[in-house]
Amino acid sequence: MDSPPPLRADQLRRRLVTPAGPLSRLVVVDRTGSTNDDVLAGLRDDPDAWPTGALLLADHQTAGHGRAGRTWVSAPRTSLTGTFVVRPGPGSGGLGWLPLVVGLGVVRALRTAAGVQAWLKWPNDVLVHQPGGRGSAARRKVAGILAQTTPDGAAVAVGVGLNVTQRADQLPVPTATSLALTRDLYYQRGRADGICTDRPALLVATVTALAEVVGRWCAGGAGLADEVAQVCTTLGCQVGVELPGGARLVGRAVRLADDGALVVADADGERPVRAGDVVHLVK
Repeated sequence: MDSPPPLRADQLRRRLVTPAGPLSRLVVVDRTGSTNDDVLAGLRDDPDAWPTGALLLADHQTAGHGRAGRTWVSAPRTSLTGTFVVRPGPGSGGLGWLPLVVGLGVVRALRTAAGVQAWLKWPNDVLVHQPGGRGSAARRKVAGILAQTTPDGAAVAVGVGLNVTQRADQLPVPTATSLALTRDLYYQRGRADGICTDRPALLVATVTALAEVVGRWCAGGAGLADEVAQVCTTLGCQVGVELPGGARLVGRAVRLADDGALVVADADGERPVRAGDVVHLVK
């Protein structure tokens, strides 16, 4: 099998960096441990070099971060893994909304550019529909988001990892998928759905969508809560939540709170969840 082509920084800059596009700076590296770590270090050492709208993109990430300290490795040239710089202003929406808003942007990019049925899972995963799947296998994780704030709170490094062409043996967990694997499932069922796996095209669509929703979040976030709720497949589900400290909450996810927390209702009433691992039990 031919090796996937590398991302071409010069071509991407012509399309994505101002004045042609929404980015202020684009750095593409062949390999790194974690783009979030690199951007946070850059913001510490030389913040002027990482303005709002800067993006660091890696063709191969060897120690990417997830929530709760998890790490993962992406196979070379099979994903879109990068970190954006966001500087919240005094009128920005709450930080609890930022991963959800970024998830909304990724969902929109995948629906329009990749041609897949994409959904947001609270608080920071993007799922895609798997034809023929049952229960939890009907939607699998294709992207994850991690927002990390600098110690002074002046900037946020927002990492996004999107699985594009990985084989099943290259995925970090059995519950994940890639756009290529999803496309193959459609083909196996005789449907010639035109699911896009072209990384530059997907990157352009994702950056464009994120610039729009994050820009609105920075301006106060009017209307974004309703738009996030419309694509959040967690709402309405019976869920199990593994809470920090080891406790478990089981109930129905009924709504999003004003700060972006997931409100779960059980026999004792409603409880806002701001951190925890969520499993969808019944829709």
